[in-house]
Amino acid sequence: MVHAYAGKIRRVNLSKEGGTQVEPFDAKFAKVFLGGKGFGAKFLYDLVGPGTDPLGPSNVIVYCTGPLTGTLAPTNRYCIVTKSPLTGLFSDSYAGGYFSQELKYAGYDVLIISGKAGKPVYIRIDDGNVEVKPADHLWGLDTYQTYEVLKNDLKDRTVKISCIGPAGERMVKYALVDSDYHRQAGRCGTGAVMGSKNLKAIAVRGTGEISVADPKAFDEAVWKSYQEIRESTAAQEYTRGGTQSFTDFSNHQAFFPARNFQDGCFEGYENLGEQSQKRHLWLRESGCFSCPIHCTKVGMIRRGKWTGTVCDIIEYESVGLLGGNCGISFLEGVAYANLLCDKLGLDTISTGNVIGFVMECYERGILNKSDTDGLDLTFGNWEAQKELIEKIAYREGLGNILAEGVLRAAKQLGRGAEDIAVHVKAMEAPAWGPRGSTGMGLALATSDRGCDHQRAWPIAYETGQSWAFGGPLDRLALEGKAEVVKWEQDHLSALCSLVVCEFSRSGISNDTYAKLVSAATGWDIDYPRLLKYGERTWNLIRMFNIREGIGRRDDASLPKRWKEPLPSGPARGHRFTDEEFARMLDDYYEERGWDREGRPKKEKLQELGLEFCLES
Repeated sequence: MVHAYAGKIRRVNLSKEGGTQVEPFDAKFAKVFLGGKGFGAKFLYDLVGPGTDPLGPSNVIVYCTGPLTGTLAPTNRYCIVTKSPLTGLFSDSYAGGYFSQELKYAGYDVLIISGKAGKPVYIRIDDGNVEVKPADHLWGLDTYQTYEVLKNDLKDRTVKISCIGPAGERMVKYALVDSDYHRQAGRCGTGAVMGSKNLKAIAVRGTGEISVADPKAFDEAVWKSYQEIRESTAAQEYTRGGTQSFTDFSNHQAFFPARNFQDGCFEGYENLGEQSQKRHLWLRESGCFSCPIHCTKVGMIRRGKWTGTVCDIIEYESVGLLGGNCGISFLEGVAYANLLCDKLGLDTISTGNVIGFVMECYERGILNKSDTDGLDLTFGNWEAQKELIEKIAYREGLGNILAEGVLRAAKQLGRGAEDIAVHVKAMEAPAWGPRGSTGMGLALATSDRGCDHQRAWPIAYETGQSWAFGGPLDRLALEGKAEVVKWEQDHLSALCSLVVCEFSRSGISNDTYAKLVSAATGWDIDYPRLLKYGERTWNLIRMFNIREGIGRRDDASLPKRWKEPLPSGPARGHRFTDEEFARMLDDYYEERGWDREGRPKKEKLQELGLEFCLES
């Protein structure tokens, strides 16, 4: 018996009729890769060869749970790993809610989907019974409609569903996977991979249980984790208003994206922040399985043309990209745009980025109304933004170009558009412009899945907080940034293998996480060993990306926009130079045990038990 795990892996080959099989779970494998991100990284490395078309039948989609999934520990997410159609690199996406627990209760730690169905299908999992069923009647529906129709079909209002919208069906490069209403596995285009396989949804019902090795010690660790969350200032802020407290902070520190990252301060930010949302949108709290934070605030638009529309909280990233980055300060317009992205199955970060980009193209004269299907794409036009979101999801007109992502769109438009496309490794930038944070610049450049803020967030330590192994950092200094970025990447990689929410990590201590895993699995795990799991996974992913052609030139390719002086804020005038960034990159590679081209050295791979990568 393998404590903390369901004990099985389910494989579904959509190209074969009856192509489902189950295999027992290998405890030795779990001891090396732990779960979640670690599991997904190893399966992707083994199953997807170099040069595989992300939208071809040979790519796989790997749904992964972790050793704490399905327990009362505050770990409520699932992880989807695939090769990204947006970047061509490793991709991991996460969503909360209740889907992950249900998959594990059905008996599966991992669900691996390969091949391509000849027509639209969905996967029905009812404990040990797994079927691939026709989904022609679901194709074309938005995510909310899919939930309703599928629940009615199955005569089960509590079945847990993961699905795509029209954007995924049309393989928009940044289409996402939606779950449980208001829970999205975004970034990287995972929804497009599902669409390429003609897979509309996965519906799961599970009735099993998860055992832990030491119930008494586990209950004590769970209680400790809840207590730490209750006492955490950061966790209390998430309970109070989700990530909305970041809006004021970000704008005052000049990290907030304004008009395609031209500035780090936006004059209309207060209309979009926590207090404005409380007054005009929020109705009640909601939360994920086993999480005491309850960060979601269900709301309703109560002013303007969409009055009566029920919506979710507008998280900071969506506020930043759909709001400030597009020059829009009209709260209800941003709320509706956010809801529309969820229904159509679009990542709000990438969508807000590409729309901000094309608005600047319009204002610069790179595009005119004959290129934009008659839309006036000046900054601040929320009605045009709404129309463009629909065009992207359905690949109509200019939307078909933007559906390819900001890098490909810029190359197609030409005439200087590439100079204002804000991305790293083809993935659009999140709502944290890093010109006032050298560490954040390094973190975005070296992220394992492209330009991403969820792999390391050194901004906290550059604006006054102390990090785990040191004090606060000088925000514009180069020294010390490689060490903190490397630690955060390993730390978060480990937690993504559990699979935890970044909100709960704000309260739970490192030692408590280690105790939770030890009591659940029966293994002797302290925080340094947990951190080593993260480092192992990070290096394995690096080897996958190297196999796809990634190297130093890609890590060093910051957007030109971030090489322009920051117009305002505490770091006014600061910019990244190639010379200074090269110094930080050298420090980072040395800290990681990689060579000057960014390749893990043989000794590092052997230290981490990744010798098999030397043979690839």
